Amino acid sequence: MSDLGALLRKAREEHGLSLEDVQETTKIRKRYLEAIENGDHSILPGTFYLRAFVKNYCEAVGLDADEVLRLYQHEVPAATVTEQVSEPVAARAPRRVQTQASERIGKLGFNVLMWSFLILIVVVVWFYVVSQKGDDSKGIDDQTKVTDQASPLPSDKGEAGTGTGSPTATPTPTPPPTEATILTFTEKKGKVDHYDIGPANVVHKLEIKITGGPSWTEVRKGGASGEKLIAETVQDGETKSFDITEPLYVNVGRADLTVITVDGITVNDGDQARSKKVLLSPLQGDATNSPTPPADGEGTEAP
Repeated sequence: MSDLGALLRKAREEHGLSLEDVQETTKIRKRYLEAIENGDHSILPGTFYLRAFVKNYCEAVGLDADEVLRLYQHEVPAATVTEQVSEPVAARAPRRVQTQASERIGKLGFNVLMWSFLILIVVVVWFYVVSQKGDDSKGIDDQTKVTDQASPLPSDKGEAGTGTGSPTATPTPTPPPTEATILTFTEKKGKVDHYDIGPANVVHKLEIKITGGPSWTEVRKGGASGEKLIAETVQDGETKSFDITEPLYVNVGRADLTVITVDGITVNDGDQARSKKVLLSPLQGDATNSPTPPADGEGTEAP
């Protein structure tokens, strides 16, 4: 077994994936995957497809494909211009061409729907506030008329006294309108994009939707080494939801097959056939959208 094959097999086993799982994700035949792990490149179509297979394999198990190809370029050299292609890379390439436009349209439609929903909420709250103020003003005027029309009561000494009317009703306080969610990109540490979520002291909702094919999905509390909430291959059409009450680390194997949203707001994942990592941190107390400085001894991840 080659060093490259050992690295790929170890990453696959750490993610709990079988060769069949990787074959389903990458659409690469199992015998080619076994050949790559065993270092037997003679049965592969050529250097060009060997690099493509290795890159897809890396993305399926959460490795940085460019870095792996650079480190093991002695095993996977760059393809020459004159190299002959003996077999297509994957049967799903035409399918990606056909579905890419529909996926983008689906994302756009989803965003339009969510914004329309938020606008509808604001309009309903506005009408409620206006109608509530009108009702309160009418009630106060009616009560004032009743008080003014009341006759003064005589005192025990025969002197005219001041009449006592019914107490004026206290207007019902109007609830403040719901604040819209604010998703703010703060910084990039290494390969992780950091976002702050406002307003503070609100339980926000994270949704991860898979469309177009299965994708490895990992969610942990606090950071990459925090408590695991999910670490598995999510199938096409499935949606995973989580309450954001503390920072959540999200790592997806295929950003182009994944839609990440916070309260309906789409997180920019690059929409490319590679892995994407983000850290979503809800604001606490009277915190602002400014990023929290690191504590003593806590450094920034090297790029």
